Amino acid sequence: MRSLRAAAPAAVVVAVAALLPGCPAPQRPEPTPSAPVTPTATEPRAPAGFVDLSDVDPTVVTDIRYATAHNFVGRPIAGYREPLCLLTRPAAEALRRVQQAARATGHRLKVYDCYRPQRAVDDFVDWAGRPGEQKMKAEFYPDVAKSRLFADGYLGAPTAHSRGSTVDVTLVPDPPPEQPPYAPDAPLVACTAPAGERFADNSVDMGTGFDCFDPRAHTADRRITGVARDNRGLLVRLMADAGFTNYPREWWHYRYADEPYPDTYFDFPVARSSL
Repeated sequence: MRSLRAAAPAAVVVAVAALLPGCPAPQRPEPTPSAPVTPTATEPRAPAGFVDLSDVDPTVVTDIRYATAHNFVGRPIAGYREPLCLLTRPAAEALRRVQQAARATGHRLKVYDCYRPQRAVDDFVDWAGRPGEQKMKAEFYPDVAKSRLFADGYLGAPTAHSRGSTVDVTLVPDPPPEQPPYAPDAPLVACTAPAGERFADNSVDMGTGFDCFDPRAHTADRRITGVARDNRGLLVRLMADAGFTNYPREWWHYRYADEPYPDTYFDFPVARSSL
């Protein structure tokens, strides 16, 4: 879930494509209310052109992890007031095209994160500075020291997600199978464990779980083989055909190349009332 999302150098992108068969080349957390909050006169609002993805394509599955406790911090993240996928309209329209192509292959898209407010990034930075808070380590970064998450590029600031045209996404079968609910008291299993052992996400096997801070999550990691490698390759092709560029260190992370706000980082809450 690295937050500093500059476009990958061309040579890196080419290298990733070559390795995937068939691929083309400190702010404290705000309280999370139980109901949407009406913005005040000083609350940031989304600029014209942001949309809720469900209004553009309601068939895309959503699993907005940062609005829940099932993420690497272990609680809802500041700014996520509703589990929504907010995006710039061009990025949302491009995802609709990806969805159409994915369904032709027997899959659907599922989004884990879309627009991310700056206050959420500040929350991550604040969390990273508190070494004693590691309740989710066993699942999300089992083999990486928390103190290395920034240095190794898994976390950073600012994030392209805050520009509104970057998504964390996977593929699920069509129709999507039911996903077992997250049980906070259940034993944690490493995100690098086999698909049948780690959290029972309804995603197709991508070799690791989402937000897995481990080199195995690199899109072209050679240890990922067989079906999982093929699934990563399919996602790369589908997303690239619609204008999205993969971040090679995370199989799930894609930025819409022709993003309308390439230099602007927003901080309005993830809530319907922000639109």
